[in-house]
Amino acid sequence: MPQPLSDNFAIATAQKLLETFSCLEVKAVESAAEASKLQQALVLLSTQADFVNFGICADTLEQGLAALVSYAKALEYSVAIAATDLAAAIAPVYIKFNGQRQTYYLDSYTGTYRGVLVSCHSLVEESINGTYGYLPLDLFQRPVASE
Repeated sequence: MPQPLSDNFAIATAQKLLETFSCLEVKAVESAAEASKLQQALVLLSTQADFVNFGICADTLEQGLAALVSYAKALEYSVAIAATDLAAAIAPVYIKFNGQRQTYYLDSYTGTYRGVLVSCHSLVEESINGTYGYLPLDLFQRPVASE
């Protein structure tokens, strides 16, 4: 069923905002208001997609796991961190989260990028499909800005 024009407009606006963070150069979030808009855009697109995957590149395991938990919670996924992973001696770290299975994979990372790549997947080609990022590791750990 086609979405009403207002919903399509909101989705297009969300995609346009997130696309500004889809590049090889990491873009900084300049304000609490900008972070809040990014949070809203990402949540909107994730609710329209069938599932979301994300990849996290962080300096430390603690930083990476905090990002994993906060993004998963904000996008309405549950993730249980394995006790053995809490004690892993990995730095820098790469974490891949699979939204269909609600599982993650943890490994060392030799690249220079830091942040979160979010991939929205829909089973229907015309629906929400796209990869956005690198987004801030702490995007969903920031206080919500009042409008």
